[in-house]
Amino acid sequence: MVQNKPASRRGRPRAYDPHEALSSAMNAFWQAGFAATSLDDLTAATGMNRPSLYSAFGDKRALYLTTLDRYIELSRRGIVDALDGGQSLREALERLYKRALSFYLPDQAAARGCLLIGTAATESVRDEEIRAKLRESLHGFDKLIEARIQQAKHDGEVDKRADSTALALMASAVLHSLAVRSRAGDSRASLNAIMDAGLALICGDGEVRSTRGRGAKRVAN
Repeated sequence: MVQNKPASRRGRPRAYDPHEALSSAMNAFWQAGFAATSLDDLTAATGMNRPSLYSAFGDKRALYLTTLDRYIELSRRGIVDALDGGQSLREALERLYKRALSFYLPDQAAARGCLLIGTAATESVRDEEIRAKLRESLHGFDKLIEARIQQAKHDGEVDKRADSTALALMASAVLHSLAVRSRAGDSRASLNAIMDAGLALICGDGEVRSTRGRGAKRVAN
């Protein structure tokens, strides 16, 4: 956030906190998307004038890419933290989903979903760099969840015959559904129901199909 301008020397540029400015810009893109967020919106959000904004972050696209990198890293840390801690797989995934919902559907603010799913997915159609960031980040998140499921198989929480890749993709699909449906205005109760159904399928008596090969057989978890 921009600090108050010192009254000392005329024409001296205002100081700013780059982390706060980037967070404010990220929130602006998060609410309105890349295309609908104007430079005026970004200057208002960050408290920086256009020359200062360009000097610090580059043009609008460069700033958006930087906010994506920040969001991806924060998301990665959040997933690692949620899945860690010695709790059961069900508890770990439930904590992940609940934390995600607290960002997708804040109590005191408008529903915003996921920055990646809600904005990068749209821009990825015409921007290869954004598409690559989206693809690599989602695959990276899948791998973090898959590693936790592998641990659960080793610990006897999940049937050793279960396909860890398929289960991880299912867990990620629940997360994506929560992001899209929260943005669409679904109630918290319906989102909680999706979360509970996903947990039952992944950690309970549900079945998933293997992702390997054509004509893959069903594997029980």
